[in-house]
Formats: sequence, C-alpha cells, structure tokens
Amino acid sequence: MTNHHLKKAQKEWAYHKYWVMGHSQYHYNQIRLLFKGNEWDTDKDDLFWSYIEDAKTLEPTKETLTTAFQHMWGYFKKEATSNEKVAYKTYIENAFFYQKELAQLIKELAVKYQKDYLFNSKFFDEGF
Repeated sequence: MTNHHLKKAQKEWAYHKYWVMGHSQYHYNQIRLLFKGNEWDTDKDDLFWSYIEDAKTLEPTKETLTTAFQHMWGYFKKEATSNEKVAYKTYIENAFFYQKELAQLIKELAVKYQKDYLFNSKFFDEGF
C-alpha cells in the first residue's frame, strides 16, 4: 500500500482514538502498535478495522473513561480557567458517574479553545 493509505489510516485513527480509549485500553494499545514504523498494508488495515469493530462491543469502564477524559483534558489544562479546572477535578474523581457532565465540559472546552483535533473526533460526534 502507498503513503496515501497510511495517511488515510492515520486520519481514521485520529477520528477514533479517544473513543477507542474510552472503551478499551487494550484495543487502543494494539492499534497504536499497528502504526509503529509508519508502514501500512492490507493486513494492518484489516486489523485496524477489526479492533474498531470489536471495541464497539465493549462497554466503557471507570478506568477506560477516566483515562480517555484525562488524555483529552491535557489539551486544556494549561489554559483552562480556575472554574473549569475545579469542574474537571470534581467530575474526574467519579468519571463513570459524571461521564455526561465530563463529556459536555470537554466538548465546550474544545469549542472555546479551538481544539480542532478533538472537535473532529468520534467522541465529539457520538460520545462514548
């Protein structure tokens, strides 16, 4: 496969990344390994989509949600206001129970701070 196929796969991964992380750390890590070496082939492409499909069958857990929200928070933590930081810290302590509030906060911050990478993600489109 060509460099074009790799770029297309990387774009798909950017879209799915945090959504997958919210469902399964294992699947997230396996997909990351596929991109090592910046080489892409049909076997990797098939595995990539297999991991995505498999992740759909898994319910998010407290741990996977917390990890995904922490990674997304990293885009804002330096520029967030004191109130935004307090809200995040309050919600993240019980991410599983406050996932709607956390998702709303992350989405609002992505728009406010113009974080297109998050704004153009499956998480932003569908949540977890």
